[in-house]
Amino acid sequence: MSDLEYQEWLNNLLKKQDLNYKAFTEKLTMTKSPIIGVRVPELRKMAKEAYTKWNVQYLDKVGERYFEEIMLAFLVLAKIRDEALFKKYLRVLLPKLDNWEICDIFANSIELPKVNKGSCFKLAKDLIATNKEFSTRCGIVICLNFYIEEEYLEEILQAIDDIKIDTYYSNMGIAWLLSEMYIRYPEKLEKYLQESSLNDFTINKTISKIKESYRVDEKTKKYLDRYKRKRK
Repeated sequence: MSDLEYQEWLNNLLKKQDLNYKAFTEKLTMTKSPIIGVRVPELRKMAKEAYTKWNVQYLDKVGERYFEEIMLAFLVLAKIRDEALFKKYLRVLLPKLDNWEICDIFANSIELPKVNKGSCFKLAKDLIATNKEFSTRCGIVICLNFYIEEEYLEEILQAIDDIKIDTYYSNMGIAWLLSEMYIRYPEKLEKYLQESSLNDFTINKTISKIKESYRVDEKTKKYLDRYKRKRK
């Protein structure tokens, strides 16, 4: 992919601007990068086209002028099924990750688990262990999307216990993951909620998320209140 091709590609991205969506995204997503206002389905189509046409060469050209430019790069990265290449470009792109939206869309789009589920799980745990807000959240959301299965539960809970940061988006990611784990494995997660040393915010947010689910009956929702932490 030449510099000229990339600039033409970027110009094409700018032409897809939706000003209403731009305003919506700016309210929802905190990022240091300017937001163009391109809808996610359009970005997914462009990512598919870029990967088909240029493969990983596309990622060698990516800058960070725009929020959508970075999201496109992560969506192209998500298509890579070669573990070594995936890790190589993930290391390049992670420093550009500064918001929950790209983090979550990328984490639920990756194709690596389809070809090497065990290796991708290790990668998710390594991301959690970085103790950097969005890298940690990325690992958490990968677990949420691909690893809520009995054989992975203990390792996920241990990875959560080992987290040493206390940041909003990592805590919200943990709460989201734990709530989904509870819905599928209530007995194991009830024990965890009872004994966990996680901070009060994360435990209470986990319980709130469980109670918001239509998959949990009213009796259970009331019962869970016993694990709420009182504000000090």
